[in-house]
Amino acid sequence: MAGQPPYEKLALAISNTALAQDTARVLEDAHDWVAQDEADAVIALGGDGFMLQTLHRMLDSGNVLPVYGVNRGTMGFLMNKHRPKGALIDRVNKSRAVGISPLRMEAVTQDGHTRVECALNEVSLLRETRQTAKIEIMVDGKTRIEELVADGVLVATPAGSTAYNLSANGPILPLDSQLLALTPISAFRPRRWRGAILPDRARVTFRINEPAKRPVAAVADQKEVRDVAEVHVEIARDSELTLLFDKGHSLDDRIVAEQFMG
Repeated sequence: MAGQPPYEKLALAISNTALAQDTARVLEDAHDWVAQDEADAVIALGGDGFMLQTLHRMLDSGNVLPVYGVNRGTMGFLMNKHRPKGALIDRVNKSRAVGISPLRMEAVTQDGHTRVECALNEVSLLRETRQTAKIEIMVDGKTRIEELVADGVLVATPAGSTAYNLSANGPILPLDSQLLALTPISAFRPRRWRGAILPDRARVTFRINEPAKRPVAAVADQKEVRDVAEVHVEIARDSELTLLFDKGHSLDDRIVAEQFMG
């Protein structure tokens, strides 16, 4: 059955970087690769950015398969270590599965239009002009901050907690933590607020104050909606994706180590 081991029909997804292309040429004769619509699982050669692109394409196409990433990029936080020796298919079939669910963003613009997008890393609200944004923050229908004055604010998944969220001094979340990070971006007021960690069942709502004077854009990963009036963010539980990791993959160790890096 597709999506469950043993994974016999494998497809390759290859980043356009030279390193990924060189690795793909080496792997060409190592397995009878199939097209993605015929596969049980996908091997992604690249970095974290390419992994997210691959997962987004699956969500857009509706053909969602387990993905085993091989790091042929830089960080490779979501990828497995490249090992030239040994059969790749054996590693895939011995891997452990980790489920991740994207965020669903429902953005209502100032002129009343609604747009829905998914984000695997984060949904961020960002000021569009030199004026700071003023944003009301609600969690599960209850106002938690009446007015955040800042460059913006974001909600990050565990998979995205080491990306923009980390740059904004947000917390790193283990992939299986079932948590979300709510992190301000250059907050001016409340000056001491550093963000919050929320259960992933929470629904976060942002309302823009003074939107004409202080316009705000909402971004779901790379998909932008400008001039928003209100944005709702919650986990899309009907769109779970599966990442495959080597059983010896030191993901938990890397999560801990990342928090002590200067």
